[in-house]
Amino acid sequence: MIYVDNRQDKIEVTDEFIKKLESVIEFALKEEEVYIDCEISMLFVDNEEIRGINNETRGIDRATDVLSFPMLDYDNKKVFKEMYKGNNFDATFMDGEELVLGDIVLSLERTLEQSKEYNHSFEREACYLVVHSVLHLLGYDHMEDEDKKIMRRREEEILGKLDITR
Repeated sequence: MIYVDNRQDKIEVTDEFIKKLESVIEFALKEEEVYIDCEISMLFVDNEEIRGINNETRGIDRATDVLSFPMLDYDNKKVFKEMYKGNNFDATFMDGEELVLGDIVLSLERTLEQSKEYNHSFEREACYLVVHSVLHLLGYDHMEDEDKKIMRRREEEILGKLDITR
């Protein structure tokens, strides 16, 4: 289940746009071999709100494009695929029969700015950021160069299979 909450009024959010991002999330989960029912919350915000969240949660006082808040704790560079093999998820991570993966907070204002900066569509940028965030929810990271290469490769593979190109 994907819950969507639009908390901004600067960029129009259509049902079509929401359905597109939901389908991208679902596809990314399948590509990552997530075969358990999951719950993800996706919040649309503006630059001011994401700046506040970024400052509060990360101590970085600036707007960013997307923030990911995974509910699962990934130890020792474990990713979801490795955790899933045991399928032993603590009840605190479950909402009924669904595994709560976490939250995606997307600044649609920053998404639009970056789409212009990178010279591609707003939809393409939003899809990229959502895939990026889903991978974070599944334990991927890009703090180390090697991890960054792995994550970028997965992002491009997933987007390529969806025929979402730059």
